[in-house]
Amino acid sequence: MTQEQILREAVRALDSKKAEDIQVVGIRDLTIIADYFVIANGTSTTHTKALADEVEYKIGLLGKKPARVEGYASSNWIILDYSDVVIHVFYKETRQFYSLERLWSDGEHVDISKYLK
Repeated sequence: MTQEQILREAVRALDSKKAEDIQVVGIRDLTIIADYFVIANGTSTTHTKALADEVEYKIGLLGKKPARVEGYASSNWIILDYSDVVIHVFYKETRQFYSLERLWSDGEHVDISKYLK
């Protein structure tokens, strides 16, 4: 499964469950952590958990499981680590507090409209 396929499925899954402010940031030139971050938020911890579940389910249908999953216990910040693509699903206030977009503002902001067609 390619990075592009993971990005497409993640964005579509998040959008299908009404995630807020979905963003994809290319970070490959900035760090060895990953090539892309997908960042989105839900409106409640239940919504956040449902978003992460949907992403994991949709990508799993294509045969890919995350290397690591963190944050389900509190559901304030759930991380699905697919090695080159790391998906961050936040509760709205937690996203505002950590502001990953600001921390990684030197990264490439990817237009997600191509994934939503």
